[in-house]
Amino acid sequence: MSIFIDTGIFIAYINKLDKHYGAASALMEDIMKNKYGMAFTSGLVFTETMTFVLYKTRDENKIINMKDLILGNKEKDIPQFINILFMDREILDKTWDIFIRYAAKKLSFTDCSIIEMMRNRDIEHIASFDGGFDGIVSRLEY
Repeated sequence: MSIFIDTGIFIAYINKLDKHYGAASALMEDIMKNKYGMAFTSGLVFTETMTFVLYKTRDENKIINMKDLILGNKEKDIPQFINILFMDREILDKTWDIFIRYAAKKLSFTDCSIIEMMRNRDIEHIASFDGGFDGIVSRLEY
């Protein structure tokens, strides 16, 4: 079993003012306890997360804490429990096909890359508050 973590989960988890904070916290705790098996995210989700966390909170410490959560930090004894996936040309081309196929759903290109990465790695579930994934991949709701 495995799970892909989307941007909104990270944003809500680090921001107590976010309306999804409680759900994101519960879900992240389960993921950290390995309830869903291996955890994944992508380089694109990482960049979105860093940008949005800084934009929403204006707190540099929150982006540092988020970086440490996602990438781990040996100096702070924070283990890395999330595997980071990166887009190569093959994934890019397949993402483009998904982007065009689901244009009516108005999924972002990053969302389409998540769908392809999940398919490519046989990742069963996505942790996301984005209903645009419904009917395409299995989305966990809290």
